[in-house]
Amino acid sequence: MVKCEICKNKVEETFLEKVNGTYINKKPVCSDCQKKHSFSELKEKLK
Repeated sequence: MVKCEICKNKVEETFLEKVNGTYINKKPVCSDCQKKHSFSELKEKLK
């Protein structure tokens, strides 16, 4: 189980256990947080 580094909610996974989101600075981010924040904001928050 992977949790989003920003909102701490569980990141959805596909049946092959691939993350339905992305990794920024090697930290998982859910798709909802990606929609709410710009990429530069996410990079700044995950330093």
